[in-house]
Amino acid sequence: QVQLVESGGGLVQPGGSLRLSCAASGFTFSIYRMTWYRQAPGKERELVADITNTKNTNYADSVKGRFAISRDNVKKTVYLQMNSLKPEDTAVYYCNTNRGSINYWGQGTQVTVSS
Repeated sequence: QVQLVESGGGLVQPGGSLRLSCAASGFTFSIYRMTWYRQAPGKERELVADITNTKNTNYADSVKGRFAISRDNVKKTVYLQMNSLKPEDTAVYYCNTNRGSINYWGQGTQVTVSS
């Protein structure tokens, strides 16, 4: 079965960096788009960044120039490098993929940006 396991979250000061990882299993990772979403308290889940099977990338305006998504098809892992973090980046970050109409989600990893 499809499994997505996020890691790498934590507490960081404003201006700091974190790298999130999402380890995938149970499907042919290399052929699917992978997406990072986040959800802050009291807000809807929003798309942060995605990467296609050909490594084309797309970012939310709020993270452009600060975040970078990448993938390693051998390790079946997608990454989110987050730099110049701001308090408004505080959220639970989720890894996502979909096959047709079925969405798959990881359990999420908490990122807290605070001094």
